Amino acid sequence: MNQQTSATPDYTMGYSDEMLKTQLRATAETSAEFLLPYLRPGLRLLDFGCGPGTISVGLAKAVAPGEMHGVDMAESLIELAMSVAASQGQENATFHVGDVTDLEFEDNFFDVAHCRSVLMHVPDTAAVLAEVKRVLKPGGMIACREMICESAFTHPDFGIMKRSWEMFEDLVKSDDGHPQMGKDMKGHLLAAGFADVRMSASFSTYSSPEEIASVHRLVSQWLLSPEVAEAAIKYGASSKGLVSDLQAAYDRWKDHPGALFTFAYGEAIATKPG
Repeated sequence: MNQQTSATPDYTMGYSDEMLKTQLRATAETSAEFLLPYLRPGLRLLDFGCGPGTISVGLAKAVAPGEMHGVDMAESLIELAMSVAASQGQENATFHVGDVTDLEFEDNFFDVAHCRSVLMHVPDTAAVLAEVKRVLKPGGMIACREMICESAFTHPDFGIMKRSWEMFEDLVKSDDGHPQMGKDMKGHLLAAGFADVRMSASFSTYSSPEEIASVHRLVSQWLLSPEVAEAAIKYGASSKGLVSDLQAAYDRWKDHPGALFTFAYGEAIATKPG
């Protein structure tokens, strides 16, 4: 599939302008807080599936003067990540176009490896974790933050809003993804040979007028867009009637004084045995 135009590419979320705006809001402080206490100057860190680099530059700052290497399969995102790092003067941040199942780095190269919302989209979890484990030093740390899709709720529901997140789950599954990865990580990490797995969880909550408007735009311009809706219908995850009803419900929701959207992330930290 063409990653730039397909409604259900290997990366289910796609590369739309509204999706990119959502990614650009993420920072190390908001999205990798569970990892930051473990970082110190001089470490060498891998951010795999780094996207536009807004989290990466915060991680680079935390390990400076150590190295931070960001890897993503989308060249357009790597170019953006480079510009983000340059704009913030983060000279220890280097970015690479690459495949996380076939990294260009030598064995035992990194002290820390990080990802957010990556394992849920990659079909072969074992292959990813094996490759990340290869490039980590003995005693090195992996830190992953992944969505628990079934935790998502939009309030008020109007008797239908939950269907949109079920539709999203089905789309992730149709791309051989793992929509509940946030709660499945512990088992995957142990199966991959990592040790000392520490689990936590946190919520992302959207409640301000600006945040509600952002969620409405994202759902309308991505999940309920003709391209993605057609893919969902094709995979049996939706119907034309449901898409129309969901759009009407979201249009009503965005103006409701009690509007709220929230979902949980699972967070895991583990080590490569020494």
